[in-house]
Amino acid sequence: MDYDDMLDRAIEDTPDIESGTDRFDVPAPDVRQEGNMTVYENFQATVRRLDREEEHVMKFLQDELGTSGHIDESGRARLTGEFGQRRISEAIDAYTEEFVICSECGLPDTRLIREQGAILLRCEACGARSATSG
Repeated sequence: MDYDDMLDRAIEDTPDIESGTDRFDVPAPDVRQEGNMTVYENFQATVRRLDREEEHVMKFLQDELGTSGHIDESGRARLTGEFGQRRISEAIDAYTEEFVICSECGLPDTRLIREQGAILLRCEACGARSATSG
């Protein structure tokens, strides 16, 4: 196998990655107040777009907002306290920055992996690995 054959094979095996950041839009949080609870109506759509486990996103929201909460039977996040759309959006942006977007190439083509007890962010686009806070 010569160099050109190996190069062709490598290009064929490389996943297609669209360039540009406009392809990664997280839906704006749809929130409403219900008594002393904030109901995040489109939580499942956000989780699907982030491609992360709902429990991980929920735990981050609870830590970021300094509150408790749970995911109800309909898949909505229910957070204790009153939080506006802007505050929830800021928390989701912080989650995206830390647990989704690659710090090296800026693409969202990442996976969370556990290695020697630490959670790492591995980029499937550029191969970079970086530590997360948890």
